[in-house]
Amino acid sequence: MKQQQNAQPKLHKNLVAAVIEALETSFGKGYYVDKVLERILKSNKKWGARDRAFIAESTYEIVRWWRYLWELMGREPSLKRKELYRLFGLWWLTKGYTLSDWHQWDDLKDYDLNRSRRSMSKETGVVQSFPIWFDELATEELGPLWPKMAAELNRPAEVVIRTNTLKTDRKSLKDILAEEGVPTVELPANEIGLILQERSQTFKNPSFQNGLFEVQDGGSQQIAPFLQVEPGMRVIDACAGAGGKALHLAALMENKGSIIAMDVEAWKLNELKKRARRNGVHNIETRPIESSKSIKRLHNTADRLLLDVPCSGTGVIKRNPDTKWKLQPDHLDRVRSIQKDILDSYTKMLKTGGMCVYATCSILPSENEKQVAGFLTRNTGFKLIEEQRISPAKASDGFYMALLQKVS
Repeated sequence: MKQQQNAQPKLHKNLVAAVIEALETSFGKGYYVDKVLERILKSNKKWGARDRAFIAESTYEIVRWWRYLWELMGREPSLKRKELYRLFGLWWLTKGYTLSDWHQWDDLKDYDLNRSRRSMSKETGVVQSFPIWFDELATEELGPLWPKMAAELNRPAEVVIRTNTLKTDRKSLKDILAEEGVPTVELPANEIGLILQERSQTFKNPSFQNGLFEVQDGGSQQIAPFLQVEPGMRVIDACAGAGGKALHLAALMENKGSIIAMDVEAWKLNELKKRARRNGVHNIETRPIESSKSIKRLHNTADRLLLDVPCSGTGVIKRNPDTKWKLQPDHLDRVRSIQKDILDSYTKMLKTGGMCVYATCSILPSENEKQVAGFLTRNTGFKLIEEQRISPAKASDGFYMALLQKVS
């Protein structure tokens, strides 16, 4: 965590108190930060956009650097208000700012930040602020790749959008967004992505409401093309959720052929229907997975199959930093078991010669390469065509994807 030299913003007691409340609630009750902030911001309608941004960004940054800051303070984590105020004050100092003359920070007046930094442990888990158990696991699974990846996961996520090529092209969309006051730069990885140069409520823009784009991470945009779909194919997206990748598949297929979007949570598929209407997509059919029969009815019918499986979410920590603290070893074990079951049962929906992409937003080989290797050992009628790991670097979260073919 590097000290920044920024213009000194003024601290307001009610805004700092809101950050303290958010930390207290998220860590004390186990709620995810986005839901906590949503409630706090809704209950204080007088706050302007700048105030709201201060509360959200401050909360997320302290969550991101939670272990690092407590280690820097030389204390065990605490949810006592006095200690949380002190933690906020210390975080403020790490940004290169000076503290207001409030009694909550009396004992930080002579604090020697550089001395504390020099005496701290240089272990990745401390320096990059990860829980002990996860740092040990990531070190075991990723070895020398882990320190750099940990640093990448601590960079705040950029907002990336995907051009809906059923309605427009990237250059036209870029011009339209510029007219709406939303400056963008082109995503180098493909021909359809744009990176927002500053955060804005794009959902209110006519360009979004007219279905010209979807918000979709740069790494996520690489998954649908990896499946090698063609117009006219029968494609199943078996873990579709709210359908971001199904919509991308529909665009790649030029609205021709059919996509069956499935999920165990039917409400997510209802959201997909709304998005499909806005995007001008006509070739998606939604089917909730109600039992194993939902899968059996589709055995040997798909030309292509997308399995964007439930996972630990460790690849999207830059977007959801409290995943660091909410994820537990037993949940990781359950997720790996679900992944194994989905691979073994859902791949039966493929025709012989058909291809499947297994994808996760995890950085862990035990959810990625090892899952695929185990599947291939158990299912000799499949072969691995290609696998790819997407690093959580600029304009991307961390992803893994494997292209498999059913050969018999």
